Amino acid sequence: MKNVAWAVTGAGHYLAESVAAMGEVSRKNRVCTFVSRAGEEVARMYGLFDKLSEISGGGYLEELFFEREEGASSPKAGRFMMNKFDLLIVAPATANTVAKIVCGIADSLPTNAVALANKAGVPVYVLPTDVLERSETEPPYTIDRDLCIRCEVCEPREACPKGAIAAQIDLVRCDGCGICRDLCPQGAIRRAEISFVTRPLDRENIERLGRIPGITVLAGPEDISKLL
Repeated sequence: MKNVAWAVTGAGHYLAESVAAMGEVSRKNRVCTFVSRAGEEVARMYGLFDKLSEISGGGYLEELFFEREEGASSPKAGRFMMNKFDLLIVAPATANTVAKIVCGIADSLPTNAVALANKAGVPVYVLPTDVLERSETEPPYTIDRDLCIRCEVCEPREACPKGAIAAQIDLVRCDGCGICRDLCPQGAIRRAEISFVTRPLDRENIERLGRIPGITVLAGPEDISKLL
């Protein structure tokens, strides 16, 4: 059994796959999770927040640490200097996180974890969201204005436990439960797949990231299972 540190950043792309991989890893290893402020928000939007609590249930080296609770100095990241972890996985890693790592910036819980792990000689594995030149992903739930007929009594709005629905869905309030999707008679609330192209700058940063000693760039979520 290994002690695995896992950092979650504010990316929706690869989030579901990363959380699924976390669950698989946690079956035979301890997983301690470090979540950025944006990562916490996005995990809620995608309905995956509770899954993080299930994976890192609270035992020693199986805690769930949130940036909003850790303060500016991220003291729990100091465990890397005490050789408490066998490896650190950052998945998914936003372009912002990758850029900070390659520039030596450690001003968030995940980037502090990477910096200290690297200093302590703990292997770091990073799954960037922009690892491919072109990708498809599903955003959080949104209202398709072409399908919405503005019902006088909006059942999804009335039933939303978070009060997140008005003219659009307030994603900061949304917890991705899907109640609204199931209640909309027009099928106007959904996750529509979108495609995006990686910026040349982000590709350059990923290449730079891969040249940092002690850091390995993963080509996709499927590579995570090969680590353990």
